[in-house]
Amino acid sequence: MWQFFHKLGSPRWFHGIASRFMPWLLWTGLLLSLAGIVWGLGFAPRDYLQGNSYRIIFIHVPTAFLAQSVYIMMAVAAVVTLVWRMKLADVFVKSVAPVGAVLTFLALVTGAVWGKPTWGTWWIWDARLTSMLILLFLYFGVMALGAAISDEKSSARSVAVLVLVGVVNIPIIKYSVDWWNTLHQPATFKLTEKPTMPPEMWVPLLLVVLGLYLLFGWLAFYRMQTEILHRERRTRWVRSMLSSGEVS
Repeated sequence: MWQFFHKLGSPRWFHGIASRFMPWLLWTGLLLSLAGIVWGLGFAPRDYLQGNSYRIIFIHVPTAFLAQSVYIMMAVAAVVTLVWRMKLADVFVKSVAPVGAVLTFLALVTGAVWGKPTWGTWWIWDARLTSMLILLFLYFGVMALGAAISDEKSSARSVAVLVLVGVVNIPIIKYSVDWWNTLHQPATFKLTEKPTMPPEMWVPLLLVVLGLYLLFGWLAFYRMQTEILHRERRTRWVRSMLSSGEVS
């Protein structure tokens, strides 16, 4: 276990192992996502209260789930950066922060589209919506801070601290519907409870969630590989790959 953990600290080893997993992540993620979306948008039954407007759930919920999960992953990587000084952890944080920002933006936009027919308004300063907007600003802050500091080590430490400070927002997002009076509905999935939706609705939703996580894995590996090649461009192994045509 520890040997594998230390191997992850090697940019060259990670670059190679990521290349093996990326095709599986990409095609499996695409298959699951498309199957879930087609099933949910085309064949799932209408909701007895919201009609067909609820179908935005098949985009909104997966993006909202993953937007929060990405930040939690970044927080774990930030701990690794500060405690073990592992360069690859910083590579992960800076590679996936833009992805998390896009996911959060999509969650906010699809939530607004869903909120208009359901609540009668595009936006309200609801606890869940406001905390998700704060998450978007946190992603922007991580990206800006990483770009503002030229020294790699100082940048890694500063970004890691900011990520850990911001992670307190994640439980606020999750429990906001329980702690305050809010228009936002409770969680769609709970590990300790049976889903309130029929299987014809929650199964395609679960497929999209799983597919999107796999697609995130592929995109994270791709962006990390790109960042590694940039940082290690002066090393012998990268020059060897470039000269042999393995990467362009």
